[in-house]
Amino acid sequence: MNMINDDTIAAIATPPGEGGIAIIRLSGPQALSIADRVFECAGLPPSKRAGNSFVHGWIFDDTTGEAGPEVIDEVILLVYRAPHSYTRDDVIEIQGHGGAVCARRILRRLIDAGARSADPGEFTRRAFLNGRLDLLQAEAVLDLIRARSDRAATMASDQLNGSLSSLFNDIYDNLVSSAADLESSLDFSEDELPGHVIPEIQDRVRTAAEDLARLRATWDEGQILREGALVVITGQPNVGKSTLLNRLLTSQRAIVSGTPGTTRDTIEEGFILNGLAVRLVDTAGLRETDCEVEREGIARAGSYINRADVQIYVMDASIGIGTEDRTNLERLDGDHSIIVLNKIDLGQAVEADEVRAYGTPIECCLINGVAPDGIKDALSTIIESGIPQMQQAAISERHRSLIVNTITSVDEGLSRLGENEESGVLLAANALRDAIEHLGLVTGRVYHDELLESVFSRFCVGK
Repeated sequence: MNMINDDTIAAIATPPGEGGIAIIRLSGPQALSIADRVFECAGLPPSKRAGNSFVHGWIFDDTTGEAGPEVIDEVILLVYRAPHSYTRDDVIEIQGHGGAVCARRILRRLIDAGARSADPGEFTRRAFLNGRLDLLQAEAVLDLIRARSDRAATMASDQLNGSLSSLFNDIYDNLVSSAADLESSLDFSEDELPGHVIPEIQDRVRTAAEDLARLRATWDEGQILREGALVVITGQPNVGKSTLLNRLLTSQRAIVSGTPGTTRDTIEEGFILNGLAVRLVDTAGLRETDCEVEREGIARAGSYINRADVQIYVMDASIGIGTEDRTNLERLDGDHSIIVLNKIDLGQAVEADEVRAYGTPIECCLINGVAPDGIKDALSTIIESGIPQMQQAAISERHRSLIVNTITSVDEGLSRLGENEESGVLLAANALRDAIEHLGLVTGRVYHDELLESVFSRFCVGK
């Protein structure tokens, strides 16, 4: 990012395309004076108006013709005075008519008047640097924008309100006080140091390690909420996998044919199930084949199966369990698998009890045109079981990697404390300092330019 603290930045804050309103945001020390130069209204100019106020007026071009300056747009202008704004700088928001042209003309006028075009995420980065948000809350802004389901939005909202920050801050403060007490203990000789001091510090550090382990364990759940649960439909050819995909999506997404091997590549689509985002993948039929293209499709199916949160295995219940079915069933994770016994209208050679040990069995006839509620219910139950009730405790990949590094340093500190030597106490204090630095990178108590670039470059311009 190219941010200079004294710059005043501007960007279009609404997505491109036609709409009722377009919002252009201006933030920085010159925001009010720039607004005065481009905006006219009845009464006081923006710089003389109180914060948290709005006024109707017009944005004018800076050229003057025979009829005077050209009107760019009729707008509503909102005034936010520092520190009571999103960035804690002076902020002006201009609400003009929707559509790309009007918004671009207003933005160009603001830049001509002295603003700089904002970089991606620069408004939120300023909010972080000015102390309005910590890094976890800043990331929650992006999660909220990108949320694909109600549950993901709730998790992001909780994180934005500081619930996840509170958990990390408690651990951070515990480690800081433990490291400080350890370093203070070095000022005493072994005979002078009370016997309870080191054991008490060990207990506090163990508590921190346990809290970190609980947070690390929520990574899978966080991925499900942020990215959607990966649900993979597998089975032998011509058992109804593509039909099931179409029924769950309520659209003809996949080609359905009586010819085995029609699906030779993966087909992925998303849908919302009981407020949860689901990534549904149809795969090539699992069988031995001499076709190079089909073999590649089967290999891709295997890659998805290895990463699946839930696997739906479809069988032709009218012909019984063959050797290949038996082999595939034995590879399933019973707690995260659904077994669809399809084509029971042709007779039923496989009963639900025969496959119950491998997953949740559902008997059906998919050709009837409706995905049985039992499949959706079972799918929802399995996905829900993997998501904690406290959604704010679901960490991201960046958090997970830093937690892993923190735990490594904490474990090193505990190991050194167990040595009962002065050198062990010194090495333990050093290890805890490393842990504190890793953990500080999560919330932004410790940060560097590369970290901020990696976080805020993922934002859109205008946020």
